[in-house]
Amino acid sequence: MYSKLAESYKNTTYKLDGHGARDMKVLKNAFDSVDSNTRADAYGKGAVINDFEAKMAHMLGKEKAVFFPSGTMAQQIALRMWCDEEEIHQVAYHPLCHLELYEEDGLKVLHPIESVLLGEKDRVLTLKDLMALDTDISTLVIELPQRGIGGQCPTWDELNAILDYCKKKVIKTHLDGARLWEVSPYYDKSLSDICAGFDSVYVSFYKGLGGIAGAILAGPDAFMEKSKVWKRRYGGDLISLYPYIVSAAYYLDQRLDKMPLYYEQAKVLAGYYNRMKSVYTVPEIPVSNMFHVYFHKDAEQVVHAIVQVMDKYNVGITPYIIENKDQDCMFEMAVGDAYQDIPKETLEACLLELDTILST
Repeated sequence: MYSKLAESYKNTTYKLDGHGARDMKVLKNAFDSVDSNTRADAYGKGAVINDFEAKMAHMLGKEKAVFFPSGTMAQQIALRMWCDEEEIHQVAYHPLCHLELYEEDGLKVLHPIESVLLGEKDRVLTLKDLMALDTDISTLVIELPQRGIGGQCPTWDELNAILDYCKKKVIKTHLDGARLWEVSPYYDKSLSDICAGFDSVYVSFYKGLGGIAGAILAGPDAFMEKSKVWKRRYGGDLISLYPYIVSAAYYLDQRLDKMPLYYEQAKVLAGYYNRMKSVYTVPEIPVSNMFHVYFHKDAEQVVHAIVQVMDKYNVGITPYIIENKDQDCMFEMAVGDAYQDIPKETLEACLLELDTILST
């Protein structure tokens, strides 16, 4: 059933999600933008890496930034350093945090760190959750947007109330900004404004931007110098990181200014789904380019219907479905460049027929 869904999606010309296929063109297009005589970086030094790190530090409003091959590495290192500095080896984060779900407990296995799950799985964490915490923590991790609940975010006032509380309680704050680019339009704030209250910040270059891989960790100067030592310990101080840096720089320039467009298109697309009888989105009105699509139907019915309309209209809705214990099923949607290529009359007809099939 699911293999048929994936195959049908693969064969469609138009895709609702993302920026298109992650094939070798992603790298080729980036490398075509640079002079072939540009010197490579070597163990963290050289203009290609140091200039980009300086650009990112300025963009995020931090003293220094260091390029890492992965966000998993960057975040675990940041939290270890904050724990050591505060001499408290406990950190708090949302139950659906990436650190908790997708890293094979790396933070807890590789370091003497315990995690405290804060808040409820189906909503953003709040100041009230933090104030009810009855254990000491060195660091609070906040993910903006919170992927596990459809890209939701706290309001601007709530976010700053949490950050102010942490400062009063001498709790370090770390921003998991894997998709930070996408929330700037919602908050109507610059990236540096959003990051200002956080002690450290991580951003990714392959998720919303569509680069090859790579991450930036940014924070105070002395803190970031220590991170270079941990980067070497983790095996992340590669002889050269320029393939990741070139693609990061290229797709940052290509797509950062499109984030408001993706955000507006996500709201339109979510509106299509919410007009359907057996479909709803979380959140109902997206606060980024991301949202989750839920069906009040069992997975087999949904897969059959989606395959039917994808094959007919040549529009890729999703390559997968996740079953939930309450018998509903869902998939994640993140609007990018690919959405703009779909003829809107074709999309509307496709989703209208999907609604009709699911309603019978």
